Amino acid sequence: MVVAAPLQGHLLPLVPLAAACRDAGHDVVLAGGNFPPDLLGLRTVDIGGRFSLPRSAMRAALRHPRVARAEMKGTAGHGFVGELFGRANLSLVEPLMRLAVGERPDLIVFESLSEAGAIVGGKLSIPSVLQENTLWPADDLFEAVTTSSPLRGQRIPRPALTITVIPPSVREGSPVGAVPMRPVPYSGGGEIPDWLRAPGDRPRVLVSRSTIEGPNDGNPGPAVIAAAAEVDAEFVLVRPASAARGLPPNVRTVGRVPLNELLPYAAAFVHHSGAGSILGGLAAGVPQLATPGAGDRRHNAELLARRGAGLAVEAKAITAADLTRLLTDESLRAAAQQVAAEIAAMPAPESVVAELGRLARA
Repeated sequence: MVVAAPLQGHLLPLVPLAAACRDAGHDVVLAGGNFPPDLLGLRTVDIGGRFSLPRSAMRAALRHPRVARAEMKGTAGHGFVGELFGRANLSLVEPLMRLAVGERPDLIVFESLSEAGAIVGGKLSIPSVLQENTLWPADDLFEAVTTSSPLRGQRIPRPALTITVIPPSVREGSPVGAVPMRPVPYSGGGEIPDWLRAPGDRPRVLVSRSTIEGPNDGNPGPAVIAAAAEVDAEFVLVRPASAARGLPPNVRTVGRVPLNELLPYAAAFVHHSGAGSILGGLAAGVPQLATPGAGDRRHNAELLARRGAGLAVEAKAITAADLTRLLTDESLRAAAQQVAAEIAAMPAPESVVAELGRLARA
């Protein structure tokens, strides 16, 4: 059983390993919600009926207003996210327990912010595995959530194994006893229009935004549109926030597309600093411009910039000069390609399946 909070950015990084387990002959079920169009044929069960991130955020903010203000700037560290997802996970425990009692899984794999998987595993004496899916170390987030005030008093056993996906040269600190695994980008499907399947006349820049709208969500779209006419490139806005009118000639829009299939052919990638977007861009060796924002997005953008593989620029401050540098600074491209080679050398999800099988049989 693979468990994720009912948010696409949390679930999608788990899909490649889940599919590898299924392809190796294991029976796999994804427990989550808000599922994208394509999950590689994996079986899914929605456990998110009572899950509301905005409601949990509001309650956590009322209890911790100072930390909530820092969270909006992306400077709260793990403090607010622990309280937020400690509360949010409470709504997942009951439906996940019902599912687990019916399925009787031999192993539960859960992501960094779905500790309901560990709680249910503990109650049913099922071993659990923590799969990292952010640029914050998984063990740090596990500690933040399980020690939060909403989960105080819960018996939450530590995972039998932690899988780490952050490339070593990007990571801050070294994980102890974790199993490394290549972060395989997966975007959840979508139809690619014919014009996007062929190279354009100019360098192509993909511009994406978060699947979650909210304050300080780091959407780079408006600033890119304003600056695009001054840049010698083709800009493709993926899932723009609103119907775009009066676009410059070198800006086009598209609906949901599998970014993981398009990134290897892009000249650059501009996005909201989600962990999945950054890891996807790094895996493709593409220079990125990431916009700092709420939650972990400032941390993510600054981590990328410190590695030299991209730029961290506030969404409203993006200029034509920033976009031109993104396309012409060879040091950014060289660093991105170095990390891509590092990721390619990490163990594939298929290589981790045997270890999971041993835990399931223990």
